[in-house]
Amino acid sequence: MGIFDEMAKYGHEQIHFLQHKGTGLKGIVAIHDTTMGPALGGCRMRPYESEEDALFDVLRLSRGMTYKCGVVDVDNGGGKAVLIGDPNLDKSPELFRVFGRYVESLGGRFYTGTDMGTTPQDFVHSQRESSSFVGLPVEYGGSGNTALPTALGVFEAIKATAQWLWGNTELSGRRFAVQGVGKVGSLVVQHLVEAGGTVYVTDVYPPYLEAVAEATPKEQLLGVVRPEEIYGLDVDVFVPCALGAILNDDTIAELRCAAVVGSANNQLLDMERHGAMLAERGILYAPDYLANAGGLIQVADELKGYVPERVLAKTKGIFEMLLQVYKLSSEQEIPTWLAADRLVEQRIEKVRDLKSVRV
Repeated sequence: MGIFDEMAKYGHEQIHFLQHKGTGLKGIVAIHDTTMGPALGGCRMRPYESEEDALFDVLRLSRGMTYKCGVVDVDNGGGKAVLIGDPNLDKSPELFRVFGRYVESLGGRFYTGTDMGTTPQDFVHSQRESSSFVGLPVEYGGSGNTALPTALGVFEAIKATAQWLWGNTELSGRRFAVQGVGKVGSLVVQHLVEAGGTVYVTDVYPPYLEAVAEATPKEQLLGVVRPEEIYGLDVDVFVPCALGAILNDDTIAELRCAAVVGSANNQLLDMERHGAMLAERGILYAPDYLANAGGLIQVADELKGYVPERVLAKTKGIFEMLLQVYKLSSEQEIPTWLAADRLVEQRIEKVRDLKSVRV
């Protein structure tokens, strides 16, 4: 399938390929839909195995951002950037300044900030070349660490899932398998432990595992397991907080949980088929773009003039929004991901209609 076919498949407006010889920058910016406002989405850095893998990732991620913006009702559409490189080896201030200049050339159609493999400090350099960066450190005019509201949103989604499945939000004694304990996952573990839950954890980066194991009370740490073992554990909730596309034919067959709720983007390799597989197995799936929307809520708020109390209120609203998704899914007998998509698409159409009134 060609690039234009891929764009048509996902409904994208634009794809920009970036390259700069002097810094080694290679990247892609995808703008999915700007009906609700300028595109907003993070910039991740990974040593992708191929350019096709990078394109596949940015297309799926940017579409997900449109739906994430829509489901929490912020005035932005979806976009995403990916940089091809090893975040531990290939970063430089100059590379991020060049990236800033490319983003500035988009004329305000795309706002971005930290994501997997990047940090707020990276974009301090980018900000020197463009005003289209959010999620910067507080001392540079930003709102600070977006991992905090992201993790809180996941925790609210887990509580909503508990309410739907078991009739209350009590997590004491519940068992969780957390995949990925980096910036967000480690904070999710902290929330779960403070609520009385017990956890299995895994990560491909040993220092993250060591830090979480040290910080978690021994009686609440069920185990530190190898990455391939995390799927088959007997738990109440599987909590994916690492890479996307991890729910597929093989891994879904291994799951022994009542629900999947996590911060990873695009958890379903094939949304329709693998969403159906989860439903057939009786596993409740919290649409990832809703569960992980806390960070998006924070950076979108920066564009209005950051108010922490407003961000907290909207992030806690993920609880009620997810219950609404579960209710619609049950009433219409459709998968939860489709219920969430329908709510978002209705909202986008309403915004498209009201914007027909010229001002």
